[in-house]
Amino acid sequence: MTAEPIRGTTTLWELVERRAAASPDHAMLFDASGQELTFGAFRDRCLVVAAGLSDLGLHEGSTVSWQLPTRIDTVVLSMALNRLGVIQNPILHLYREREVGFALKQTGSTHFFTLAEFRGTSFTDIAATATAGLDHPPAIIAVDDGLPEGDPASLPPAPTDTTVRWIYYTSGSTADPKGVQHTDASLIAGGWGLAKALDMSPSDVGSIAFPYAHIGGPDYLVTMLTWGFPAVLLDAFSIDDALPLFRSRGATMVGGASAFYIAYLAEQRKNPGVPILPTLRLMSGGGSAKPPELHYEVKTEIGGRGVVHGYGMTEVPMIANGSPYDTDEQLANTDGKPIDGADVRIVKLDGTEAEAGEEGEVRVKGPMVFVGYTDPSLTIEAFDDQGYFRTGDLGRLRADGHLTLTGRLKDIIVRKGENISAREIEDLLYTHPSVAEVAVIGLPDRERGERVCAVLQLSASATDLTLDEVVDFCKAAGLMMQKIPEQVEVVTEMPRAGTGKIVKRTLQERFSAPL
Repeated sequence: MTAEPIRGTTTLWELVERRAAASPDHAMLFDASGQELTFGAFRDRCLVVAAGLSDLGLHEGSTVSWQLPTRIDTVVLSMALNRLGVIQNPILHLYREREVGFALKQTGSTHFFTLAEFRGTSFTDIAATATAGLDHPPAIIAVDDGLPEGDPASLPPAPTDTTVRWIYYTSGSTADPKGVQHTDASLIAGGWGLAKALDMSPSDVGSIAFPYAHIGGPDYLVTMLTWGFPAVLLDAFSIDDALPLFRSRGATMVGGASAFYIAYLAEQRKNPGVPILPTLRLMSGGGSAKPPELHYEVKTEIGGRGVVHGYGMTEVPMIANGSPYDTDEQLANTDGKPIDGADVRIVKLDGTEAEAGEEGEVRVKGPMVFVGYTDPSLTIEAFDDQGYFRTGDLGRLRADGHLTLTGRLKDIIVRKGENISAREIEDLLYTHPSVAEVAVIGLPDRERGERVCAVLQLSASATDLTLDEVVDFCKAAGLMMQKIPEQVEVVTEMPRAGTGKIVKRTLQERFSAPL
């Protein structure tokens, strides 16, 4: 098996073929049921399924949607569709009738692959409701008993162009979801950047414990195909299910988002001194803010390099990522350097380019950036006059080249005309010993415009945390009075998106009633 990465591919299918030729007998995918595939067997399985899909009438340029959990068959289906040159629309299995119906209508998908049932939910019922009002509803195909199969000898040549092959929908706030269009080349560029930053190698054993239907799915798949290492798949994250499986396969890289890091820490603290993941090299992920202390806690208590966090979004799978060769200070306080090929600039709110260390909007240009939204009017608004994508995130590029995210343009709390960063307050409150997780939100206030509200999830050993205690803690830390929370809410569970990111909109709706 080659120890060199595979470079220079323009399509994902070419990457599948070249990896299968280079390391046909090396393990690629493991799941909780004990099923596993080598790189060679994966390629062969994809060809059989591609032929079966072709027999259903799918061909280059067809558009299909699928809503499936993270399983080996899901990865096979995605690459079988890619072999045919089909435009595919992965849908998170957490989405319901509204989001599914919108995606199916806008894409015009002819086929919709799903499950009859998963973890107590009837997905065929969701599909039936979502397609009921469509003029041209897709054929609904439940694949609980397996994917379609056929004779690979009947397949046409694999497409070699780099047109749009992927459409991902971002969850909307007040507006409809936005359809994000990617090519194979943009996904490969993001995956290569991640693999290089994390110094991945054939000796690694990775993990996909997040939805493969998320943009991070093919992003991570690219790293595996590029370097030839396997990954353990979980169709839903549970610490009790994940740890035994990761230990049995010798996982070296685990993670997903801050919620995952926190779950691992809580488990480790049940039995200090006995590593829960003895083969761990590093934890990695993205999708949500990472309190600086998390890196030190993971490194000290669990082991490995700690948390090597990254930053990306549906429109740009990878923007920046930490490296295991970064200093502890860099890993704790930044989201890494821009990945290979990413041109990142910081633009201040007055439209001028920021100097090193100055805050502004993060904008990015490069081969990993999406080609546009399905709604062309949204695409025009998304890019500045120099072709940089406006991320909507606030951050600073430090003198050492590392990027530190400071919040969202829309996550700024405007209190009596003063801009307050929710992220700054969150990072402080996370250091309180009674706090397991925190989300700081702005709530409508007649007198102030917005008031600062801290929503807290307490640690297992804590029973309560009052507003007065929070105020005293913030004052003792030297936080300016205008930033100190005026409202505290304690919850048992945070509302989350598919990758573990806290959905602040839900919290704002819940706690917006006047004091």
